[in-house]
Amino acid sequence: MIRIPKINFPQLKSKLQVKSPWDRIIIMLLSILITIPVFIILHQNLIDLNWAFNLDRIFIFIFVLAAIFFVLMYLRTIIIVCVALYLLVLVYGSVLGNYGFNEISEDYNSMIYTMSDNPFPQDIIVAKLLPFPNKSKIINAIEYQDPKVRNFAIMATNEHFKGIKGYSDYRTTIQCFAVFKEINSRWNYVNDPKEGDYIATASESIEYFSGDCDDHSILMAAAIRSIGGTPRLIHTKGHIYPEILIGSMIDLEKINYLIKNVLFVKESSGKKLHYHIDERGQVWLNLDYTAKYPGGPFMFEEILGALTLN
Repeated sequence: MIRIPKINFPQLKSKLQVKSPWDRIIIMLLSILITIPVFIILHQNLIDLNWAFNLDRIFIFIFVLAAIFFVLMYLRTIIIVCVALYLLVLVYGSVLGNYGFNEISEDYNSMIYTMSDNPFPQDIIVAKLLPFPNKSKIINAIEYQDPKVRNFAIMATNEHFKGIKGYSDYRTTIQCFAVFKEINSRWNYVNDPKEGDYIATASESIEYFSGDCDDHSILMAAAIRSIGGTPRLIHTKGHIYPEILIGSMIDLEKINYLIKNVLFVKESSGKKLHYHIDERGQVWLNLDYTAKYPGGPFMFEEILGALTLN
């Protein structure tokens, strides 16, 4: 009969513990990294008391940092083991050229920068936690700063609707619609290889304007973002498609007039606009490859995930 040796948990715990003061240093660094995004969320959502030298915000930061530090110190053995395992994963990723230290640093800096410039920073956290197929690959493929992508978008704005006057408040939206018109008028749907998803970058899709729904969405999102628009990608049943932020319902009324009476008169004749309203009351207009005009019919109404690109 095989005897299973008893585990001496106190002894195991003592072996896993990091000696002082290194345990406190590790926990403090981790606490600061967690406190920064939490503080940004609180800063944007709490009433500004207008204290001298922003003392109210300083106290909030110190309080949050202290609270997180003491919680992590209480769980320091587990936390330090998890940190050690995570570092090993990052080392492995860095060596193989996958997700490593550089990538996590860039993602963290990008998240903090985006949160600090967003009136609803908690939405950034939620968006990162929502499930979305091939999320990291798609984000990397949306090369909105690539010169080819931006030059294409600029070309589209010169090709379509350049002479429209009197709608300066919606100039960016009109230019994004020009990008939509150029892409959708040229798009050729081509399936991925049988082996699985092939995620084409935006600069790659510009060559032939061909690919499947995620390739179309990536190119549309990249081109729109490159000229100041705010796109997002929607994941639904076996499909991904792009949407563009219009604004409020008042903005939608004006955009509806523009689409039906100025920009896409024939394409939208006798038809309605299809859009989603998010939890903030913001309107997002459908830009799927099947649409002949911005706000064309959805292939599927249900939203399984959303990837917003601020």
